[in-house]
Amino acid sequence: MTGAEPETGITPGGKNGAFRDVLAADHARRGKPPRHFTDMDLEERQEVCAQLGLPKFRASQLANHYFNHLSTNPDDFTDLPAASRQDAAHRFFPELITPVTVQKADQGTTIKTLWELFDGSRIESVLMRYPSRATLCISSQVGCGMGCPFCATGQLGLTRNMSTGEILEQVRAASRMMRSGQVAGGPGRLSNIVFMGMGEPMGNYRAVLSAVRQISALPPKGFGISARNITVSTVGVVPGIRKLTKEGIPVRLAVSLHAPSDKLRDELVPMNRRFNTTQVLDAAHDYYLASGRRVSIEYALMRGINDQAEHARLLAKRLNHYGDDWAHVNPIPLNPIEGSRWTASKPEDEQRFLDILHKAGITATMRDTRGSDIDGACGQLAAKAVKLQA
Repeated sequence: MTGAEPETGITPGGKNGAFRDVLAADHARRGKPPRHFTDMDLEERQEVCAQLGLPKFRASQLANHYFNHLSTNPDDFTDLPAASRQDAAHRFFPELITPVTVQKADQGTTIKTLWELFDGSRIESVLMRYPSRATLCISSQVGCGMGCPFCATGQLGLTRNMSTGEILEQVRAASRMMRSGQVAGGPGRLSNIVFMGMGEPMGNYRAVLSAVRQISALPPKGFGISARNITVSTVGVVPGIRKLTKEGIPVRLAVSLHAPSDKLRDELVPMNRRFNTTQVLDAAHDYYLASGRRVSIEYALMRGINDQAEHARLLAKRLNHYGDDWAHVNPIPLNPIEGSRWTASKPEDEQRFLDILHKAGITATMRDTRGSDIDGACGQLAAKAVKLQA
């Protein structure tokens, strides 16, 4: 936890120039979240233990309760002195997120939770169970400052960054749900994490990276979810991609491209005015070269906007320019948001788009639209939060 880090979430270059983060009216007016166990390094945890009159090794025991047993309940801390359990829970595990509503879809295999944070902010996460895996889509910011016009979250603007603790509490809660059999299909294990909920992960880089390290570390230092099963998404914040490349952590990078040309992407993804398609694709390809992991290219298909044959051919040309099988395209049927002029593509246009990519040798898979009936699919998060707050 060293070094100065801006708390506003403004991306590099976002205070001036061609792109500025879209800020919510109450941006950064709230204080910081209470400091959580996962916001501390080992030395800080041991210092708090000393303040509580506990020996240093208790920090490791508490880590085991949190990451292995998924518990913050002092009643479960039976290996700690009874007189110290409540104080330890209070200091290390303040309640950071509280469920407001829980909605289920897809016969109970998709669960969207609306969470309230300490300052009244609200965020969402979506747990999706498949036959061979269970994936949690988590939020990393309250709102989002990227301003993409077809995305519900983007219409909120950015309120603030989330802390590492707030991010990881989403993971712990979902892990408990899976382990206890609260998700249709019986007890299981959370296996995959995608940073595709509310927010631009690269706009909250430090907390996101800390969360990634603790998600992927083996218990009792983390949740033990393989880094290869973690996806970090970005609309194309090039400095963040470059920084992640140097970390050497084999997470999957996902780039929300949505358009093959700068002219069109300037309209759909305002960040493109700061970092254009060439800069974004170059950085993404460099990530592939460094990590050996294919980059996911996310592409929301919008009727008559970016879903025509010419768009598919240009996208294939742009990706094939690099000369290797480095990208996996995920065309996503647009999930409509209330009051939006953007609509989903025609099924025949979706299929033609996919066929053109395949014929050009591009690996591509149409994205599953799980949870759309509860506004839990891609681009829909925050729609219900807005209604509830109205």
